[in-house]
Amino acid sequence: MAQRLAFLTALALTTSIAAAEAAPQADAALIQLLQTQTCKNCRLADVDLVHAQLRDADLEGARLQRSNLSKAQLDGANLRNADLSFTSLQGASLRGADLRGSRLVGTDLRDVDLSGALLDPNALEEAHWSGATGLPPQAQSHAALHNAGVGATETNRWTQAEELFGLAIQKQPHIAESWVARAITREKLGKRQLAIQDLRYAGHLYAANGASDQATQLEGAANSLQDKVQKQQTGNGVGSALLGGLLSTSKALFPLAMKLFAPAIGL
Repeated sequence: MAQRLAFLTALALTTSIAAAEAAPQADAALIQLLQTQTCKNCRLADVDLVHAQLRDADLEGARLQRSNLSKAQLDGANLRNADLSFTSLQGASLRGADLRGSRLVGTDLRDVDLSGALLDPNALEEAHWSGATGLPPQAQSHAALHNAGVGATETNRWTQAEELFGLAIQKQPHIAESWVARAITREKLGKRQLAIQDLRYAGHLYAANGASDQATQLEGAANSLQDKVQKQQTGNGVGSALLGGLLSTSKALFPLAMKLFAPAIGL
């Protein structure tokens, strides 16, 4: 018993010494980063870099787990093979950043600008990216993009939903449900001719797969919407009736469009 207690005491002392030595290393790495904008393979876990100006910084291989980089400026930064697990990047700018090989488990990428960023296929499957802009379609599976679009419709974020369904279509253009879903969002946004095009293309996809009932339903919806648009253009005083007809068209198609897909990593 005495020997075990001595061992545990020695282990605790060793751990405390290691932690005490690690702190200066982290501080030195942070100073190096802020002064030189370069800190490859640095240990920077748990650091506070809110609003940090790190444009074009070289952080390749850096360990940034649980760090706070909210609203940081990281345009053009090299984050290849960096560990960003559970790191907060909410509201940060990552335009043109290189995130290939980076670890993004539990990473907060909400409201981040990822325009032109380089990411691995399906890299964002385990990250939080609601409200992110510039999402590269290859960074997320069709399932995740479509499901995020469904989530946006549930809170009436129709512009964001249209973008997400569009990205899902880029990922898997043969999935008819995403075309129908985007048609509904476009109808809600007043983009009626585009909505009609999406409905007709979705009908074509259903017909090609032998789903004649769904194809007929979509063709009928497209024709109905086209008739209502033409009546509106002729000014026949059908304003409120037209709006009601559009909403009922969306309502009828919702079960067909707002299908949730199981996560499909590797698509």
